[in-house]
Amino acid sequence: MADSSTACSGVILAGGLSKRFSGKNKALLEVGGRRIIDRIFEPFQNLFEEVIIVTNDPASYLDFNATLVSDIFSVRSSLTGIHAGLFYARNPFIFVTACDTPFLQEKLIRIIMDHIEANVGIVIPETEAGMEPLFAVYSKTCLPMMEHHIKEGKFKIQRIFKSLKVKKVPGDVLQQTDPELTSFFNINTPDDLIRAESWGDQVESG
Repeated sequence: MADSSTACSGVILAGGLSKRFSGKNKALLEVGGRRIIDRIFEPFQNLFEEVIIVTNDPASYLDFNATLVSDIFSVRSSLTGIHAGLFYARNPFIFVTACDTPFLQEKLIRIIMDHIEANVGIVIPETEAGMEPLFAVYSKTCLPMMEHHIKEGKFKIQRIFKSLKVKKVPGDVLQQTDPELTSFFNINTPDDLIRAESWGDQVESG
């Protein structure tokens, strides 16, 4: 994006090891013969001049052309990961995704980014299932509120929305590009991984 006031970095949250996968790093799980992190990094390379991976295991990502950072606060949560990515980003905005979303679409990320405005704190998709805080844009203006909530032990991301200007992108707009909203599908359990394998080819072929 040419306007420096709305320039955006890409942030991948890869901070945790999943108990449901016996401590394995979900980012390194394979779907359709490709690691999930590779599936995410490809569109990020196309979209962002700066890609940041927030991780407490940087050795696993040394082969990526990305800035590797760790959480600033010791408590692991999605909010602390977003905070770290936002803190270290060179640009005033970041787009955030989790490391377990194998089917995120570059076009859908562009739609979210197209809604960035200089005075907006958060740009977030909202579907019938609710808001998607891990497929969203955050402004550096969010940092003080994030830090306050983390220090207070309040880690639910939506709690910071009350004090910031939030721009929602409705589901019907998103479904014009991603009809089944598979970009939001994330792998929490081994069953989710089986599901991803079973219809991965169909998702990628559109």
